[in-house]
Amino acid sequence: MSPTSGWPTPHWPEGVPHTISGFEKPLFAVLDESAREFPDKAYTVFSGASRTFAQVKTTADRIAGFLASRGVKKGDRVAVFLPNLPHYPPIYFGILKAGGVCVTCNPLYTAKELNYQLKDCGAKAVFCMDHPQFYPTTVKAIEGTEVETVVICGVKSYLPKLKGILGGLLGKIPKAAAYEAGHLFFDEVVAAAKAPPPLPAVDPLRDIALIVYTGGTTGVPKGACLTHSNLTANLTAIDTWMRLEHEPGAAPERQRRGGFHTYLGVLPWYHIFGMTCAMLSACASGSRLICVPDPRAGKPPFTEVLKIVQGERPTLMPAVPTLFMAFTNHAQLAQYDLSSFMGCFSGGAPLPPEVCRRFEEKTGAIIFEGYGLSETSPVAAANPTNTRQRRIGSVGFPVPATDIKILDLESGQQELPKGEDGEIAVSGPQVMKGYWGRPEEDEKVFRTIGGQRFFLTGDIGHIDAEGYVLITDRKKDMILVGGFNVYPRDVEDILYQHPKIAIVAVVGVPDPKSGEAVKAFIQLKPGETATVEEIQAFCKENMTGYKRPRFIEFRDALPVSNVGKVLRRVLRDEARAKKP
Repeated sequence: MSPTSGWPTPHWPEGVPHTISGFEKPLFAVLDESAREFPDKAYTVFSGASRTFAQVKTTADRIAGFLASRGVKKGDRVAVFLPNLPHYPPIYFGILKAGGVCVTCNPLYTAKELNYQLKDCGAKAVFCMDHPQFYPTTVKAIEGTEVETVVICGVKSYLPKLKGILGGLLGKIPKAAAYEAGHLFFDEVVAAAKAPPPLPAVDPLRDIALIVYTGGTTGVPKGACLTHSNLTANLTAIDTWMRLEHEPGAAPERQRRGGFHTYLGVLPWYHIFGMTCAMLSACASGSRLICVPDPRAGKPPFTEVLKIVQGERPTLMPAVPTLFMAFTNHAQLAQYDLSSFMGCFSGGAPLPPEVCRRFEEKTGAIIFEGYGLSETSPVAAANPTNTRQRRIGSVGFPVPATDIKILDLESGQQELPKGEDGEIAVSGPQVMKGYWGRPEEDEKVFRTIGGQRFFLTGDIGHIDAEGYVLITDRKKDMILVGGFNVYPRDVEDILYQHPKIAIVAVVGVPDPKSGEAVKAFIQLKPGETATVEEIQAFCKENMTGYKRPRFIEFRDALPVSNVGKVLRRVLRDEARAKKP
């Protein structure tokens, strides 16, 4: 299929075109356009204070002027080492306006991890938070790098005036204990910045806007290089795809612009999912964006974000399955009004059908699951955003202008028939340019098929008879039990149906007889107790013999990444380091 000819399914959403246009522009144009069209509408919302699109654009322009004055030229890399603060969008767009390449860094990185990333990309400058942990980490991490400029971002000026005053008096506003000579402060930089120089000419199809690191849970992190048009194409595809019932019973329509919607920025913006589907999507649609630096805050965890939902009334939330689980398993959920949600986009990891059902029952919102990777900006496929055509357990269809093929696992060259599992390959305008400085990795992941350039995702799945794409598992997570392929996702989806289980992860462990055996790590819901025998009996009743977990281990908590993915790799390594 060519992306313009139409995905073969009878369930394609009505009114959604198969192709897109108008996206070949610099990424910072989405801010400029919203600032021109909606200058006085709020963009960022943080702790009760908001900044308009016009204010964010002015700050971004000043950041661009500042970076130019510090010698940042077209193509130079500038790192952002921040949680979800209102500083993030103007810094992000300011880097792009200066002609730079934005490099987003996990704010929970150790100095060693950050140092690796700064060295690998050759960053010339870094923006970090004024914080007793984050700033010292930055100071240590820049040793031996090319970083010449450090800008420290304090939160006081972005708080409501009274909160800023009281927080300062009471010592509640985070600050580092001491500062290095020559390091600069964000507010002073913005205030003193000159008018920005003429914007460097940008070739949206070829010039890199972003380097986002990926693969850290499976090996040495690699920088995926995304061009301006990779990201603007994905924003256009998402906006084209998403059709919502803006009033109960009304016909689904494209996302309303200019402040109708409010995005809950609960996913980290250093990660491509939160960045594109919250921070950038809110900007492109002229919507409000709630900055949530720490979604786990509160007692019990996630209580503060429930308060934010009730107070700020977000309509849209991109989230990962563990966040939906955190909501549905929260002991105080019934105390909060979550009825403002209209649509929730699930991604980052497969959404267990049972988790989807529970969340929708408890909130009244619709979840539409999608699929993508850092290398695809990220959205490659998505379910229709209505209950009639959405198919729980699948990731829907390729979004407009995108093609997906299922290829053989050995060569990645042969297309497989419908219904047969193979490696998922993606082609489209959102597919990355390549990995930063790693041409040998590019050769491994790109294939040309029928004149189209496809990216090999490393995920296993198939296309069913009606055209829905189903993810079976990560290629590397597959368990081989006595010659049978066991996909952890299959086993986990069944275990999630057990009423006492909150979170589960399934891995393969060595076994002398069958090669590998299945082991399940289980976190129970608060207040629940269960025995190994009880879970084994449930498995015997609900799944075939070779899929059943031979080993079961209960944990108070399972390890998750900062994005909320359960880290199977960590559990697998632990299990293989000792007897099951």
